[in-house]
Amino acid sequence: MSNSGLVSIREALQSLKPTEKKAAEYILEHPEKVINISVQKLAQLTGVSEATIVRLAHSLHMKGFQELKLHIAADLAKSSNNISASYQEIQIDGSVPALIQSVSHNNIKSIQDTLTVLSSEDVEKAVHCLSNARRVYVFGVGASSVIAQDFRQKLSRINRWCEAAPDFDSQATLAANMTEEDVAFGISYSGQTENIIQALHIAKESGATVISLTKFGSNPVEEIADIRLFTSSLEQSIRSGAMASRIAQLNVIDILYVGIASQTYDESIVALEKTRKAVRGSKRNG
Repeated sequence: MSNSGLVSIREALQSLKPTEKKAAEYILEHPEKVINISVQKLAQLTGVSEATIVRLAHSLHMKGFQELKLHIAADLAKSSNNISASYQEIQIDGSVPALIQSVSHNNIKSIQDTLTVLSSEDVEKAVHCLSNARRVYVFGVGASSVIAQDFRQKLSRINRWCEAAPDFDSQATLAANMTEEDVAFGISYSGQTENIIQALHIAKESGATVISLTKFGSNPVEEIADIRLFTSSLEQSIRSGAMASRIAQLNVIDILYVGIASQTYDESIVALEKTRKAVRGSKRNG
């Protein structure tokens, strides 16, 4: 699934089991050494079992340790040609040019890293499911509600039935009336949002297909989902502002939107033109 071993490990680190985390931390500290040793040697160096190393690879959505090593080797090759491989700390009292550069760099980095943890197979499944759904309900709270509203607006423009619910009461009400023809799309960067977890459980009990969009790694929201989509954003002190992570989520939303529109391209173009004329006419009349 992933094209980056190191990004996947960093993203999943806090959700790993203690023994897996021990091995993962060693890999992050010694990536150059790890790509040249066997699973037996790594188990010996980290004090965990060989089975734990294999489970770690599986937790990262990889087939085994050999695949993980291949991705880490590719990461090292890329980083040797990229001096700006990490997120930049934003200095609030810095110059405006420095602010522009650091914020833009982090947003670009977030999208690039998301490409390493976003499965094309799962995106294809999500596009197919969303394209064929009778109704799509998008659940998100806080910063994620902005992402949900963006997706609702985009689907509405191509004549797709989509509603976005920003609070638990409306989420639960919609979820309770869903059927197997509907899709519940839960958006939560942390994957820990209690309202989203409860609403998706209700939707699943109603028979709906559940799609999740969370940060990479094991979390309660993605565990409920039938189709799991992931983003990556390793911002540290500015994480509470949901900055680069929001950009990464919006990028995935754009991917899904274009994928859905392309399924019925001619009809989508007609719908877009109708909505464009309607909006322009409304503004002139106003």
